[in-house]
Amino acid sequence: MKERVITGGLGAAGFLTLLYLGGWWYTTLIFIIALIAFWEYSRTLGYSQGWIPMGIGYLGVTLILLSNLPQLQGDSLFGVDLSKTYLLILLLYFIWMVLSRNHLDIYRLSFLFVGVMYIGFGFSLMMETVWRENGLGFALSLLVVLVTFANDSGAYFVGRKWGKRKLWPHISPKKTVEGSLAGIAFGVLFAIPIGLFFPILGSIPYVLFLGFLTAVVGQIGDLVESAIKRTTGVKDSGKILPGHGGMLDRFDSLLFTFLVLHIFDLL
Repeated sequence: MKERVITGGLGAAGFLTLLYLGGWWYTTLIFIIALIAFWEYSRTLGYSQGWIPMGIGYLGVTLILLSNLPQLQGDSLFGVDLSKTYLLILLLYFIWMVLSRNHLDIYRLSFLFVGVMYIGFGFSLMMETVWRENGLGFALSLLVVLVTFANDSGAYFVGRKWGKRKLWPHISPKKTVEGSLAGIAFGVLFAIPIGLFFPILGSIPYVLFLGFLTAVVGQIGDLVESAIKRTTGVKDSGKILPGHGGMLDRFDSLLFTFLVLHIFDLL
């Protein structure tokens, strides 16, 4: 418990500091985290993928990250057509499946390709959001990040002390209904001062709606990663964050939240 609190406190302080600095500071941080997260994701299968399949995956994640940066969109050198990115990575994986004599089989290929899309787009939207003008990018990013942190913390501590009814035992046996509800409540409460401090986000009822949606979707994102880990038979995606697991364990809720908010044009 002590290790988890210390790591969480130091990590949150560092992350929020770079978010406040914004621009390339935050963008660089997210870029590094995305590459680490893809490595962790690929390792959950329990064996080395080889440097070529991993290189293709890193190329895909990098291209998606670059293609969503406002500064590079439309640039003749770095601008990337996303539809061509999908096709390029998929074709490279298929070619290597043949050249490797099926060492990279269709199941491993599918797993890696899904990881490129999931991690690449999730983190790219985190990068893209912070560049919104007039302080809107910082405000939106701060809202989603703090609500997600409050949601995770509330669900963990309340569930640990008072949780009795299992939320989804086949996917995540330790999560409880009581913890889930507490997490949503904590998330919505944290949204209120952010909405008051940043009127650019809109009316308080709208900010509360965003807070509620972020908390609910964040919990679904956490369950999605739990389902992936149950499929591959691992407990944590990594050990880089003592008491929390890996980067993917820490950012799974944020990835899913940014994807969903983007789909419904709420970012």
